Amino acid sequence: MDFTTLPALLGTRATLEPLSAGHVDELKVAADEGELWRTWYTSIPSPDGMDAEVTRRLALFAAGRMLPWAIRDTVRGVVIGMTTFMNMSPEHRHVEIGSTWLAPSAQRTGINAEAKLLLLRHAFETLDCVAVEFRTHWHNHQSRAAIAALGAKQDGVLRNHQIGQDGTLRDTVVFSIIASEWPTVRLGLTERLARHARPWPG
Repeated sequence: MDFTTLPALLGTRATLEPLSAGHVDELKVAADEGELWRTWYTSIPSPDGMDAEVTRRLALFAAGRMLPWAIRDTVRGVVIGMTTFMNMSPEHRHVEIGSTWLAPSAQRTGINAEAKLLLLRHAFETLDCVAVEFRTHWHNHQSRAAIAALGAKQDGVLRNHQIGQDGTLRDTVVFSIIASEWPTVRLGLTERLARHARPWPG
């Protein structure tokens, strides 16, 4: 159970590469697509803020507090987002999957489902986690639906949990998958990926 090693996680649609400064230029292009950072209830870095965000994540990795990845579209060969293991607790065998974002062109393509499958497999099968947590903004209905679709269960809502940079108060919705649920979640994600791979009839 090594919570300090940052491996590459390889899939047919998504490849999770250990985040590095060399990813910054591609991440700027991905973030600029659809101007995702302008969505008020998310914390997606702007192209101008990407250098600082990558530096921040790498500093947390060096401190043993985060495992950060860049997400590459395996088919197109381009970087389309980032994800992390954060709030790691090796003593309690618990991680949170968070600080994740994808360019709009990569959404609803199976990339997110495979990225989550790779992350969850690493958490439960390599790190022997007993629980994996997800958190999102109350108003981020797309994220809440996507997390629930993974098979995660909602644990509760942390009201007035954080104060945003614009001064708004954030209610945080907390989900989790526990180890006993992982086999069913894995089957569900595997089937979703198989459906993406099937050709349309006709």
